Amino acid sequence: MRVFYCMSLIFTVFVTTACGRAGDLEQRLMEIVSGKDAEVGIAVIFNGKDTLALNNCNHYPMMSVFKFHQALAVADHLAKSGKHLSDRIHIEPEDLQKDTYSPLRDKFPDGNFDISIAELLQYTLQLSDNNACDILFKYIAGVNETDDFIRSLGLEKFSISANEDDMHKDLSRCYDNWSTPLDAARLLEIFITQDVLQEEYGDFIRKTMTECTTGQDRLVKPLLGTDAAIGHKTGTGDRNAEGKLIGTNDIGFISQAVYEYAIAQ
Repeated sequence: MRVFYCMSLIFTVFVTTACGRAGDLEQRLMEIVSGKDAEVGIAVIFNGKDTLALNNCNHYPMMSVFKFHQALAVADHLAKSGKHLSDRIHIEPEDLQKDTYSPLRDKFPDGNFDISIAELLQYTLQLSDNNACDILFKYIAGVNETDDFIRSLGLEKFSISANEDDMHKDLSRCYDNWSTPLDAARLLEIFITQDVLQEEYGDFIRKTMTECTTGQDRLVKPLLGTDAAIGHKTGTGDRNAEGKLIGTNDIGFISQAVYEYAIAQ
C-alpha cells in the first residue's frame, strides 16, 4: 500500500520554534513509518522556508486528493469565463453513475435537477463525491485543463489524466493520477500564500476545506483539542488485484498550530 501525507504548515504562532525543530520532526516521522507494510511518503513545508520530505521520489496515486487540484482549476476557469460559484448546472440522469461513491446521487437518484457549482465543489472537497467530480470535469474544467492549470503554477512532479469513471472502469488508471508528496505540499503552499485565484474563489475553497468533517482519523487527529485550524483533502483507494489498498492519503494546511503538541503525538 502506498500512503502519503502532505502538509503545508502556515504558522502564525511558533514559527521560530517550528523551524528550529524540523530535524526532530523528521526523526520522529522516520521512527513512525519504519517497519510498516506500506510505502509511505510525507512532505511538510514550514512557513515557506524549511521543507521536510520522506520517500519523495516515488509516484503516489492521489485518489480523491486530486479533487483539490480540480477545485483550483474550476475556480480559475470560472474567473476567466465570467462565471460564478452561484451559477447552476442541470444534471441529467446519465450524469449520475450508479456504481460509484456518490452522496449526490443518493440524494437525487433520478437526476433532472439543478445544482450550483459551489454545491458541487462542496460535494467533491468535503465528501469526495465521484459523480460531482466528473460533472465538474464535464461541464466546467476538464481533466486536461486541470493538469495544464496546475502545471502553469510551476509544478511538474504530478499527473492528472483520468476522471473517476475512467478509474472505476479500469482500476489500473488510479496510478495515472499521481503526485510526489512535496509537489502536493507545494501546491497547498502556492494556494495559501499566493494570489493564484480571485479572492472570492480562494476564500470559498479554504472555507470548504477547513469545514471538512471527514477523515478525522488522518491529519486532523493529532490536532484535535488544540487551537489548530486545519483544512484538508483526503483520498482513499480501492484494493488492487493483490488485495492491497491502492492508497490512503491526506493533504492539508494548518493556519495555527500548537507544534509541541503535534510532535508529541
